[in-house]
Amino acid sequence: MRKIPDKNIMLFKSCLINGEYPGIESSTKYVFDKIGVEYIVDDRQSCCTGLGHYSDIYDQLSTTVIGGRNFSIAKKTNHTNIVMMCSTCYAIHKKVAKLLNNNIEVRDKVNNIYDETGLDEMKYEEGTVDSSKNIFHVVDILFDKKDEIAKNIKIDLSGFRIATHPACHYCKVQYEDVTEGFRDPKILDEILKSCGIETIGWYDHKRSTCGAGFRQRFVNRDLSMKVTSEKLTSLKNENVDILVHMCPNCQMQFDRYQPFIEKDLNLDFKMLHLNICQLIAFAMGSDPYKVMGIQTHTVPIEPLIEKVEKNLTNEIKKVKTTNKA
Repeated sequence: MRKIPDKNIMLFKSCLINGEYPGIESSTKYVFDKIGVEYIVDDRQSCCTGLGHYSDIYDQLSTTVIGGRNFSIAKKTNHTNIVMMCSTCYAIHKKVAKLLNNNIEVRDKVNNIYDETGLDEMKYEEGTVDSSKNIFHVVDILFDKKDEIAKNIKIDLSGFRIATHPACHYCKVQYEDVTEGFRDPKILDEILKSCGIETIGWYDHKRSTCGAGFRQRFVNRDLSMKVTSEKLTSLKNENVDILVHMCPNCQMQFDRYQPFIEKDLNLDFKMLHLNICQLIAFAMGSDPYKVMGIQTHTVPIEPLIEKVEKNLTNEIKKVKTTNKA
């Protein structure tokens, strides 16, 4: 297993997270601070181009130039362990690193562009960022820090039916460095064990995509919604309360479109959607609004909060009754 860092980390900002679910970033920072991870966030970084790249707006060379610039920023700050909150950022930058390190022609083209645009200080040197040793997803860090997570858990969530949704750009597109398998992805399930949560584990459609397919959501909407609805129906059959995500695009597909699918199928899924860091932050006792950012969700998260508060109240009543006896 590759060595997982806990310092010299540049936490890579995600456009989808910042635009759709900023609580994922604040939850990630909250959890990292609790478990002793040293990191920076640098506002000079650029978007990975993922949405545009997979919609054929940015070609591979343009994406590689932008990725190389991000690597240069990481190098200058001595934080070359780049950790992604988004699986698309993860896959994009792993490919960029491979191209820049292994393809001299591509590296020369990229460096020539830097020279021609007055950015010669961005020149990429082979090996600056290794695709395996320096690029990680947040879940890699969380898995490595399971013991520290366990020490900080304050809220019992074991009473909920929880399932996990592995991200395809982590488990399928760039799968050679996957932690805990890609045929039966277990990394999210194993992380949640450290929170005292036993997930439902394997379920029908677990390895299925969310259905977004980037532009497919817009140009093949019916097909996109069909894939999403099939997975939601599979999870409904498992009586799932919470689906845990590791990618903002997946979370957006399920959270934003679940109400429309419910109306179309005349079903009530009663399923909440949270990023892995949001759920851990909640279990650690964070503020649902200031840290988790649940006000940005389409499917309300308040029922989870209310149920937990009710359970806590009942436990307090039991303790008081026992003490009186």
